[in-house]
Amino acid sequence: MDYKVIFAPQAISRLEQIVSVIAADNPDTARRYGTRLIDLAELLAHFPELGQPYRKRADVRRLACKPYFIYYRVNHEKRIVEIMDYWHLAQREPSF
Repeated sequence: MDYKVIFAPQAISRLEQIVSVIAADNPDTARRYGTRLIDLAELLAHFPELGQPYRKRADVRRLACKPYFIYYRVNHEKRIVEIMDYWHLAQREPSF
């Protein structure tokens, strides 16, 4: 049975920002990349351990979708993957 993927408000907000910035130059690219970020996050429903452990917090994992990381945590008991945030590689790492 697959896991349920949920998006935290912060992740939704960040995704909107990413798409908005890209759309200022190229709306088609923004739509495709936004879809790619969502599709990769939803892939975690089938493969919740796909990303690597985040060294700063044992309960957080991250998955690369260059130039962003998708930060998430897995609740195996409830079979939930929570997408916490999208974070640009050039930024200082988050402190969840």
